[in-house]
Amino acid sequence: MTTKNLSKPDRAGRQPPADCGFCPRLSDFRNQNQLAHPGWFNAPVPSFAGREEKLLIVGLAPGLQGANRTGRPFTGDYAGDLLYATLLKFGFATGQYDKRADDGLQLHGCRITNAVRCVPPQNKPLTAEIKACRPFLGAEIERMDDLKVILALGRIAHESLLGAYGLVRARHPFAHGAAHSLPGGLTLCDSYHCSRYNTNTGRLTTAMFDDVFMSIQTILDS
Repeated sequence: MTTKNLSKPDRAGRQPPADCGFCPRLSDFRNQNQLAHPGWFNAPVPSFAGREEKLLIVGLAPGLQGANRTGRPFTGDYAGDLLYATLLKFGFATGQYDKRADDGLQLHGCRITNAVRCVPPQNKPLTAEIKACRPFLGAEIERMDDLKVILALGRIAHESLLGAYGLVRARHPFAHGAAHSLPGGLTLCDSYHCSRYNTNTGRLTTAMFDDVFMSIQTILDS
C-alpha cells in the first residue's frame, strides 16, 4: 500500500506525547481534569488494537467520561455501547465489552483511533486542534501496511481523513453509507457517529449501522 500523499508528521515521534501541548486549550482542559479526577487517564488516548489490521475506525475525539477516563477509545461512554456491540456482532471483536479498558475485550481485523487524541471541552474540538492532530492520523494510516478500509464516524472524522490525504471535500462529500476511493487503493466508508444524540433522535439506528458494516465486510472480502 502506498500512502505517499498523506500529510507527514512534522513533530517528533508518530504519536502525541503524554503531556502533549500542541493545543493549549486542550492541554489546559486536560490539566483541569487531572486536578479534578487524578485517577482518570487524562492524556492523549492511544489507538486500540494492532497495526496489522485491514479496517481502521476513526472517531471524533475522546469523551470526557469515556476514553479520557478509561484510556481506551469509545470505552465508558454511550457511543461505545453501539460500536462494540456491532464489532462483536460482525466478528471484529471477541470477549465482553464492560466499559473498562481491562475488560478483556479484543479486536480482530480492526483498529480504533480518533481524529483528535485529547478530550475537547463540550466534545467540540476547534478547527486548529483538528488540524494540529492530523499528522498523527496520517502516521496512523501510513503504518498500517494491510489497511484496506477506513470507517469515518461522523463528518469531522471524514473531513480530517480527507485533509490527511490533501483531498478536496467537495469531491468526496460526507454521507451516511457512502464509500470513497482513497489513494493507495483504500476505501473510505462513512457513517453517522454512534453518539447518544444520533441514536436517540433516530438519525442513526442499529440497522443503519449494521448496513455500514455489511458493506465493509463485502469490501474486505473482495
